[in-house]
Amino acid sequence: MFNIGIIGCGKIAQVRHIPEYTAHPEAKLAGYFDLNQARARELADRFGGRAYASWQEMLEDPAIDAVSVCVANNAHAEISIAALKAGKHVLCEKPMATTLADCEAMVEAARESGKFLMIGQNQRLTRAHQKARQLIAEGALGSIISFRTTFGHGGPETWSVDPGKNTWFFDKNKAAMGAMADLGIHKTDLIQYLIGQKVVQTTAKVTTLDKRGADGQLIAVDDNAICIYQMSGGAIGTMTASWTFYGAEDNSTVIYGTKGILRIYDDPAYSMKLITADGEKVLYELEAIQTNDNQTKSGVIDCFMDCLVKNTQPEISGESVLTAMRAVFASLESSALGRAVDVKQD
Repeated sequence: MFNIGIIGCGKIAQVRHIPEYTAHPEAKLAGYFDLNQARARELADRFGGRAYASWQEMLEDPAIDAVSVCVANNAHAEISIAALKAGKHVLCEKPMATTLADCEAMVEAARESGKFLMIGQNQRLTRAHQKARQLIAEGALGSIISFRTTFGHGGPETWSVDPGKNTWFFDKNKAAMGAMADLGIHKTDLIQYLIGQKVVQTTAKVTTLDKRGADGQLIAVDDNAICIYQMSGGAIGTMTASWTFYGAEDNSTVIYGTKGILRIYDDPAYSMKLITADGEKVLYELEAIQTNDNQTKSGVIDCFMDCLVKNTQPEISGESVLTAMRAVFASLESSALGRAVDVKQD
């Protein structure tokens, strides 16, 4: 049995982390910290464990074995590194951190401490994405030529635990990035996972088109990011992240190869469709993709707990996410410079 601490008790902790830990036989919710102390105490009363006065106090407690870091983006690195140095395993929400240097420092802290660092890139864990990766690896599409991958919805202000235009997602000091950090990191990490190639060059436009804060002014973080990715194996494609899809969410990916096309989560009737070059169609009914309005089990907690129980590195380790984070930061640079930027993938 592993004693789990929750650092940051907002929406993602309440709809995914806490319920999924509660359902896991080897996890025991033992501690909570939130800047809203009443919120932490309420969760402790509901699920057991104690509310801590600070995250530092939680990390000093030897009874805590591992923590979920579910705070605002700007605090991910500081808390994760401190937790690793305190001998705790860490599951950190995405985006990993707000600078590449911080991402690399997190990975180094995990390496030095011997503790696990996992990042909540849950798109790798959906059944359709895992099946797609398998089919591509087996050669069902032949050589990958191009792709488009999209993640868009109406914005985080309707989903945040404190909904409205004052959400921390719109605060540049706390969030650093907008749609690119919230959604773009998911699809950047995913396309690398699916086709087994790294982003080596990006031409990006990361901008604010429509989203306004409580003051009526355009928010200080991006609400749209459109990137052209050149991949290490020669494929080229687009990644779109948006907070201005004011209707149904789009969480689709389409991959084009020399032997056919794979369409993932772009048809409500089928989670995946394989269309071969000779016209044959193979339809897959696996499961529906999660949406803000339809939260289902993410698999992230099961994956994290599995690595704790078996004492094996998490599949979605911090180190494995570094390549996607490099592409994200290179995209911000590309947008600022107005030209293509090479992604230095060590």
